[in-house]
Amino acid sequence: MKENSTVYKKFQDGEKKFVPLVDPDKFTSAGIKKVANFSEKAGVAFIFFGGSLVTKNKNLEFLKILKENCSVPIILFPGNQYQILEEADGILLLSLISGRNAEMLIGNHVIAAPVLKASGLDIIPTGYILIDGGKPTAVSYMSNSTPIPYDKDDIACCTALAGEMLGMRLIYLDCGSGAINPASTSMIQKIKKTIALPLIIGGGIRTVRQAEIIWNAGADVVVVGNAIEENPDLILKIAESRKKNGLPRG
Repeated sequence: MKENSTVYKKFQDGEKKFVPLVDPDKFTSAGIKKVANFSEKAGVAFIFFGGSLVTKNKNLEFLKILKENCSVPIILFPGNQYQILEEADGILLLSLISGRNAEMLIGNHVIAAPVLKASGLDIIPTGYILIDGGKPTAVSYMSNSTPIPYDKDDIACCTALAGEMLGMRLIYLDCGSGAINPASTSMIQKIKKTIALPLIIGGGIRTVRQAEIIWNAGADVVVVGNAIEENPDLILKIAESRKKNGLPRG
């Protein structure tokens, strides 16, 4: 990671953040443009870009649409080493620390390392923790890993702490795309008390109220994906909620 990474510094500024997650397989060109326009208007912190699979081969095209229609930094949220795009602003270098699949812990990273080194992207080592959100998700299937049970706060806390000690710069707690439930408030609260790193929460968040509850539990960043695919103006509603609750823009 660049020592002067402007992307990572924004994660550290202490402000609560809302981030739309764009899976290019689930959007049309028009839908991508709408997300870009709403994100610009809402003043979101970042846009995360990526997914478990790539079937449409539209990643670069859609990334360019985002860049052309908003000034928000685009951070790659890659499902594999083939989703590295130099045109983005940064990348979450995800290590699936909740699983025991060596490829997701380090194997794919070894393959990607030379490409990432030459890319110029802001590279942010991220401890990625899967939580059971009530049903199997694409990420648990594709990663061949078992999520941490929903009510096992102690396991999640120790996993996050291990990630911090291993040198991760962010902890990302995710129930996966299409999860029935987001991570519990008790788990979020306990992890936030355990680590000093910025904490990202995603998966199963569909409403403004859910986003508010998760911020109040201690999340630094709330990520919403599936819900904005169905209802892009939720971007504006969640951003407006942040303002009403006295949270700074960004």
